[in-house]
Amino acid sequence: MTESTHNSFRSRGPLADVVVLDLTIALAGPFASAMLAGLGARVIKVEGPDTPDTSRSNAPYLGEHGVTLTRQSATDISISALNRLRNKQGVRLNLKHPEAREVFADLVRKSDVLVENYSQGTLDRLGVGYSFARSINPKLVYCSITGFGVDSQGPNKAMDAIIQALSGVMQVSGSPNDPPTRIGLPVADMITPLFGVIGILSALHMARLTGEGQQVDVSMLGSLTALMAGEGFDLLESLGIPLRTGPTVARLAPFGVYATQTGHVAICAPTDVFAAGLFRALAQPELSRDPRFATRDARVANGPQLDALIEVWTRARPTDVITEALLAQGVPAAEVRSPRAAVRDARVLAREECVPLSHPQHGRTAEVYGMGVPIKFSQAHAGFDRPPPQVGEHNQLVYGELLGYDEAKLRALAERGVI
Repeated sequence: MTESTHNSFRSRGPLADVVVLDLTIALAGPFASAMLAGLGARVIKVEGPDTPDTSRSNAPYLGEHGVTLTRQSATDISISALNRLRNKQGVRLNLKHPEAREVFADLVRKSDVLVENYSQGTLDRLGVGYSFARSINPKLVYCSITGFGVDSQGPNKAMDAIIQALSGVMQVSGSPNDPPTRIGLPVADMITPLFGVIGILSALHMARLTGEGQQVDVSMLGSLTALMAGEGFDLLESLGIPLRTGPTVARLAPFGVYATQTGHVAICAPTDVFAAGLFRALAQPELSRDPRFATRDARVANGPQLDALIEVWTRARPTDVITEALLAQGVPAAEVRSPRAAVRDARVLAREECVPLSHPQHGRTAEVYGMGVPIKFSQAHAGFDRPPPQVGEHNQLVYGELLGYDEAKLRALAERGVI
């Protein structure tokens, strides 16, 4: 590797030599390509003239007058788009146009990776599916993020709540008497693309060794259900352990969230050492010798009694006093914070794991924070430093400079509604 190449990786990111063709919409797909962009890849986002990424229409919006629930002017930008479309180059391509296939093929020839999350069969019907892309570029890594897998048909559209419902995760969230509870974070839409990126990087490594690309097939249902299986919830149910345990985890007692004078505190003391520290903080060290709480199995068996004892102590004190007392005894504990406080944590801001968001024209008209790249490299840069593109903003850069189309061809394609 030359010194200039090494410096390029350091300044632009570990994927600085990777070109990604981005045919994604909504959340799961754009989140995957955003991670690749944040790691330095050149991500070319393809949008149709009448079918822009749906994330551009998600409320709330950031504009000249701050954050609003509805779009107030043409320059307002969805916070979703500000998060997911940064560091990407935007091109316009009408994939429904008969001439689009040739332009698409030229883009594929220049790409190392393609990411898509259209409904099953959509790109095949447009003539630009995996088989066609592979015939153009056999080294291409083609990632399909779907609800149920490219070889499996689901009962309906794969929205996050649908996948949470089918995966069983709704049945293990909330308190015992609650109805099935949706997790607030769209976990299926956000976990699946992380598996997608792992698959992409693995296939890219293999392609560089073998000269052969492949399709990476990641499903939302499979991703979330695999995590459920990893925790063995079905076995716990057969052992009589409630699936929904509310703010505490019975099989790890004491482990969970407890009310305080001023809010709530998370306490995790499942081991003998942590439990002894907890009992010292409670000024009841003798509980370590109490047969009900002396061993891990005993604490699990008597979890409700132990939780009640802890909450008597926590409800009589402010959260900060509780955390200080527990941490002094080496017990893991933390205040339960609001999202507003969490994204303003000085630690995550210093590490650029969360970053301030600005409107590309109007600047920082409100205090808004977005996702950074929560990975730090000792020898490379990672992060977002360019605003989301307008639809087709980089037509000239991509079609002209990367593909070599001259002005006459660009003008003709635009006049015919191809780009």
